[in-house]
Amino acid sequence: MLIQENLSIQEKLRILTDAAKYDVSCTSSGVGRKGKKGSLGSASEAGICHSFTADGRCISLLKILFTNQCIYDCKYCINRCSNDTLRTSFTPEEVCRLTMEFYRRNYIEGLFLSSGILHSADHTMELLCQTLWMLRKQHRFNGYIHVKAIPGADPSLIEAAGFLADRMSVNLELPTAEGLKNLAPGKTRDKIVKPMKQIQRGIIRQMEREGIPLDAGEGTGYRQRIGAGGSSQFFLSKSHGEPESGMATSSAFHQDFLPGLSSGILREAAGAPSPRQRLGRSRYGNYGIRRVSGHHETFVPAGQSTQMIVGATPESDYQMLAVAEALYQNFGMKRVFYSAYVPVNQDSSLPMLSGGPPLLREHRLYQADWLMRYYGFDADELLSEERPNFNLFLDPKCDWALQHLERFPVEVNQADYETLLRVPGLGIRSVQRIIAARKTAYLDFCDLKKMGVVLKRAQYFITCRGKMLYPIPIDQDFIAGNLMGEEKRKEFQIGKKDSYRQLSLFDDMHLEAAGKEDVLYGDLHL
Repeated sequence: MLIQENLSIQEKLRILTDAAKYDVSCTSSGVGRKGKKGSLGSASEAGICHSFTADGRCISLLKILFTNQCIYDCKYCINRCSNDTLRTSFTPEEVCRLTMEFYRRNYIEGLFLSSGILHSADHTMELLCQTLWMLRKQHRFNGYIHVKAIPGADPSLIEAAGFLADRMSVNLELPTAEGLKNLAPGKTRDKIVKPMKQIQRGIIRQMEREGIPLDAGEGTGYRQRIGAGGSSQFFLSKSHGEPESGMATSSAFHQDFLPGLSSGILREAAGAPSPRQRLGRSRYGNYGIRRVSGHHETFVPAGQSTQMIVGATPESDYQMLAVAEALYQNFGMKRVFYSAYVPVNQDSSLPMLSGGPPLLREHRLYQADWLMRYYGFDADELLSEERPNFNLFLDPKCDWALQHLERFPVEVNQADYETLLRVPGLGIRSVQRIIAARKTAYLDFCDLKKMGVVLKRAQYFITCRGKMLYPIPIDQDFIAGNLMGEEKRKEFQIGKKDSYRQLSLFDDMHLEAAGKEDVLYGDLHL
């Protein structure tokens, strides 16, 4: 369809903000930059889309597409070229005007700019670069900017955008090459991975210029895996995305989409050093500058992110989690976002979701992702090829604990930091408080409650001075039934005595009602 040229900027804004709502990889800012004389705006490391900072300020981003016109016919996308929908496009001047006016009115803290593909990848990326250049140089906008790197665009355009934006992202969208072939025939693995590698190399070079260690005190032996220069030794070759020599491969889905990338098993097979864990901080490092002086240009100081769609293709939770782990380990990814598939198009190759988007499954993946990054778990600890999907009615940490009851209960007055972090109901801050407090006195359950421990979950897995809170049998069936609630327990039959049934994704279990109780819990009390 032709782009409508006679629309007002308000009409364009309504269309292009609505078209951008399915891209969720835009929440974190992750970069700090003070305001400077002659410029407008600053950036806060705590900036989160549609949330609040510690000082009570509302943080938000202007989230728009440059255009909803697209040359691709991705079957899951509302902006696919075959859809009969109203098409429009901003001009660079219009994006600048909207950003500056909204910022002056304190409506936004920054800009998230993505786009469909207008004519070609190079043409679109050139327009995005022009927009960012005008914002930074002509309008002297010093606030936060997140921009999409267009797969297939010239590397020089990707680099130019990287020196103007705070964060960049390339959406993986689907974890396997087969899924891409079926649902996004115009996209390829190589087109997606190439700009990821380029951004990764640019971030590493920037860190070396700034004198920041590549492992940043938090990493995974990153320097040893990619080479001190950050530009040559990659698990994927520069040309075809094939494994480097000596690189082992794991299961079929790793070979399918990201050959040579996998979970901890593959890392050991490749001879790469095991992660040096500092649990409570990201075990995969923090690749980016974070704090920017504003006196010289920096390349993607807030790092890069990506997004995968949940439920559009038949990949299991284990496959998605293993690919996410590989992206963290091998691309220095800041975040992997998960987006529940929303059926916006009618197509025979798309799944029929009678219960609506798989929001609870999406949430479980986010919880598991947090466990991998901050709690020291590996993907193949949480799931396996024999047990490929999460129990929707248990958070992944409780699910893991029920599978490893031989490790429990643990004594809170004696257990080490890493062991306590794996106890359901104990978060990073509460474990730190426990470690500090028990140096001067023995702790009891009242002390733990004051420290923020969620005893509702933790009581089944801990003791204080050798005693549990109540006489509780260490039994899978009993604990699982209590954690999920008696009424939910009646809705399915527990199988063998020493295990419980793994729920399928589409059991008639009233997910919406269950989700009201189970879907949310604090990051610090996993």
